[in-house]
Amino acid sequence: MSGFVEKPEPIQVPGLVHLHTGKVRELYRNEAGDLVMVASDRMSAYDWVLPTEIPDKGRILTQLSLWWFDRLADLVPNHVLSTELPAGAPADWAGRTLVCKSLQMVPVECVARGYLTGSGLAEYNETRTVCGLALPEGLVDGSELPAPIFTPATKAAVGEHDENVSYEEVARQVGAETAAQLRQATLAVYSRGRDIARERGIILADTKFEFGFDGDGLVLADEVLTADSSRFWPADQWQPGRAQPSYDKQFVRDWLTSAESGWDRGSEQPPPALPQQVVDATRAKYVEAYERLTGTSWS
Repeated sequence: MSGFVEKPEPIQVPGLVHLHTGKVRELYRNEAGDLVMVASDRMSAYDWVLPTEIPDKGRILTQLSLWWFDRLADLVPNHVLSTELPAGAPADWAGRTLVCKSLQMVPVECVARGYLTGSGLAEYNETRTVCGLALPEGLVDGSELPAPIFTPATKAAVGEHDENVSYEEVARQVGAETAAQLRQATLAVYSRGRDIARERGIILADTKFEFGFDGDGLVLADEVLTADSSRFWPADQWQPGRAQPSYDKQFVRDWLTSAESGWDRGSEQPPPALPQQVVDATRAKYVEAYERLTGTSWS
């Protein structure tokens, strides 16, 4: 059992129809038929949406995505139409709300890996492959791969875990032409993001994208290259052979699996509320990633 510890009630706004409550985002449709995506401060870990929020997280994710969308526009178009607050929306939606094109979404998590860690490392240790792609011997946690690889996954519902699949399985599900488009766009966007992050002293280890179609055109959707969708490591602390320091929810994961939390990850019990020091440390990492990448102060 997993999912929401406490599922929130969506805010009702005149002129907007609520469509979906995700791990982090609330999705609405406006009267013009566009999607209105509102990023919350919710935090998820180990397939649970936790009862404790991280202040400013929704705004940080939204503003960082917008920053990246600007730098990727020549590679692939994105779904953003406007950042204006819908009429009647709560004031605290400002800075974390996007009005977006309604797309025909592709049911695939498009993952790119430039370094070996996480579920990719676990598979490699068993088979010397990741999503069916053979990799060299001798790689360890944090190793840089010879070249970035496309390692797709199925998109899971809230409370369920994405499952890595082969490229051939993606081609079977969505067609060979679409699969090829997804792989090309994923690796192009990852490579651009990796190079920009590297200039700022950050390693983009891996990341995931979501794409949809606007007619026949492939469009980048949801969030992009944030600390929620990516592993960012400080380049000056990179040391293959161990878990890397990171700009993401690692403080949360570490505390949840510590004796202090008292939570058994293997049980069916929901995780406890986060202590203030974990909330503060996690927020600080999200802010630091934003500031280092964009070169601007968070306010």
